[in-house]
Amino acid sequence: QVQLVESGGGLVQPGGSLKLSCVTSGFNFEDHIVGWFRQAPGKEREGVSVITTADGDTKYGASVAGRFAISKDNAKKTVYLQMNNLKPDDTATYFCAAGWGLVATFWENEYEYWGEGIQVTVSS
Repeated sequence: QVQLVESGGGLVQPGGSLKLSCVTSGFNFEDHIVGWFRQAPGKEREGVSVITTADGDTKYGASVAGRFAISKDNAKKTVYLQMNNLKPDDTATYFCAAGWGLVATFWENEYEYWGEGIQVTVSS
C-alpha cells in the first residue's frame, strides 16, 4: 500500500522556521516526482515545491522561492521541505504528493498519491 506520512508541522511565529518531512513507501521512489502542495481555508490548493527523484530537478511557487528549500534522501525514500522566514500567509494545510514522472511540475493530475496533510500555522 502506498503511504506518504508527513511530519514537522505546528505553530510558529512570523520569521521563524519549520522543516517538514514526507516519508514514503509502497511505490518506486526513484521514478517519481515528490513534493508539497498547500491549501488555506477558502482558497484553492497551490503548488509549493516539488522535486524529481531521478535527477533532483526542482520547482518552487513564486511566493516561497528564496525562503523554502526542498531536498530528498533516496535511500530513506524521504522528501524534506525547509521553510524559513515564515509569514502569516504561509498558514495552510500542507500535503505531500507523489506521481510518476521525470519533470518537476505543479500539474496536479500528475500526482496520484497524496498524504493526509499537516497543519502549519504562522502567528504571533
